[in-house]
Amino acid sequence: MKTARVAYRGAIHTATPHEDGVRLADGRTASEDAVVWLPPFEVGTIIALGLNYADHVKELSRELMVTAKDEPLVFLKGPGTLVGHNAQTRRPKDVTFMHYECELAVVIGKPAKNVQAANAMTHVAGYTVCNDYAIRDYLENWYRPNLRVKNRDTCTVLGPWFVDAADVPDPHALQLSTRINGEVAQRGTTADMIADIPTLIEYLSRFMTLLPGDVILTGTPDGVTNINEGDEVVCEIEGIGSLRNIIVGDAVFGR
Repeated sequence: MKTARVAYRGAIHTATPHEDGVRLADGRTASEDAVVWLPPFEVGTIIALGLNYADHVKELSRELMVTAKDEPLVFLKGPGTLVGHNAQTRRPKDVTFMHYECELAVVIGKPAKNVQAANAMTHVAGYTVCNDYAIRDYLENWYRPNLRVKNRDTCTVLGPWFVDAADVPDPHALQLSTRINGEVAQRGTTADMIADIPTLIEYLSRFMTLLPGDVILTGTPDGVTNINEGDEVVCEIEGIGSLRNIIVGDAVFGR
């Protein structure tokens, strides 16, 4: 089952897909552009993975000076980073290289503490699409992504749909792609994750309790290129959905 959270006529609604756009829980229908799309679930802690695809590590090998790492590269993000489908993301005027990152987002459904990998998937409620933008100009250290790169307002796009785990038979066999203004700029598969979902849940739950609504952003494949004001970016994951947003400049945000 696919569900979304949208704002419509002064209220927040749960919505499902409909041929005319979306169907609200009260039975009304609305077109996609008549609603404001929100992240499709109540988001808890945002846990992000860096360098979790082998091809992406290879793509950045000259900057990394390594080809692998011993532990997952994990960092946290604040709630102000989040926007939904069809939202605008700010590109500061002083940057030269800002890029998209199409990622499978894993949503925790029940508390997980000291979970073994063999049982980890029972703690997954479902999945959504994430586009987790990064600004390379501000990067100080690949091993410790700093706040200016990865914790920026409007730079973590989630949605449009939350898909139940039961409807995704194998989350490690999904095609990912990103299109910029209709042209394919990134393509990959979740099969190429270095640390798969059970491994990540086992690793994280050793030192923190994962709670319902927590979301794990599992990393991105290779193919990152610069994006500019006015670009339409669409991240798509097979069976999960297509997530669209627009890049805008400082003026839209009064800066």
